[in-house]
Amino acid sequence: MFVDKAKIYVKAGDGGNGCVAFRREKFVPMGGPAGGNGGKGGDVILVADDRLQTLMDFKYKRHYKAQRGQHGSGGNKSGKAGEDLYIKVPVGTVVKDAETGEVLADLTKSGEKFVVAKGGKGGKGNTAFKSPTNQAPMEAEEGEKGEEKWIELELKLLADVGIIGFPNAGKSTLISTLSHAKPKIADYPFTTLSPVLGVIHFDIGESVVLADIPGLIEGASEGHGLGHEFLRHIERTKFLLHVIDISDFKERDPIEAFEKINKELENYSPELLKKPQIVVGNKIDMLSDKTEIEKLKNYFKEKGIEFVPVSLVTKEGVDDLLNKLKEALKKEKMLEKK
Repeated sequence: MFVDKAKIYVKAGDGGNGCVAFRREKFVPMGGPAGGNGGKGGDVILVADDRLQTLMDFKYKRHYKAQRGQHGSGGNKSGKAGEDLYIKVPVGTVVKDAETGEVLADLTKSGEKFVVAKGGKGGKGNTAFKSPTNQAPMEAEEGEKGEEKWIELELKLLADVGIIGFPNAGKSTLISTLSHAKPKIADYPFTTLSPVLGVIHFDIGESVVLADIPGLIEGASEGHGLGHEFLRHIERTKFLLHVIDISDFKERDPIEAFEKINKELENYSPELLKKPQIVVGNKIDMLSDKTEIEKLKNYFKEKGIEFVPVSLVTKEGVDDLLNKLKEALKKEKMLEKK
């Protein structure tokens, strides 16, 4: 199961208490202070791990607590610091304060760390309060409380190219054709219920990561269908392959479908429309009137958008699509040696 949102409670360790103690020495008033300091509480630290692909683990465990610091003791012995608690999250995880919505961190690199809750300081023992006027202090501090909060984790896939379009347009078939991904493919809406990642290898060392963004329909930005759950994943992509079904103009106007999806992108975030696109006109093998292709070419040419008609069944036009995608990615300086 793909889980891309989670809410968890984190509690850093409390600091240990300082100690009131005295040495037992002859001729030293009350033995002299010998109370040690308390140890610091452990931090809660998030660590980005590229081996994780989902926030699934947080569905079953929601409370995380770091170890508290040990109390100080006699003989000026300080308490041991509590161990830090490391929590692994997928690369691409955004961390938010659940109460305020403030973004606390955006973990985009493997190994990147973020202290989400700091452990409390240990309290001072009575040795720390000794002074010329107070040779035998009877006071010590309690340890500070560790930070605690509810946080929201939101996973945004890190992909170079996002594949968008209405259900059944052929997004899953496209990603399986262009890459090594093997998504579920069938002739009904919402076949893909989770984002699917694939990789295209153009030349030696040249590759891009594709993401099939599922569930986009009209009204997705308002929460209709499944699209609202996955629109966030488009934000990290730098380039879009927009798939439209051109098999039957009478049933659904491809231009209308294209405009509706772009409208949902704009409603969700105007920045999404600034991403460069290539429009893939799929299912030309089922198109009875080939003159409609010219109509589409002229429409997208006026908009300054590359249009490539293909058949993902017969593979017609796929090589042309790969070549134009490679050229476009190089133009955007996205295709580099990896």
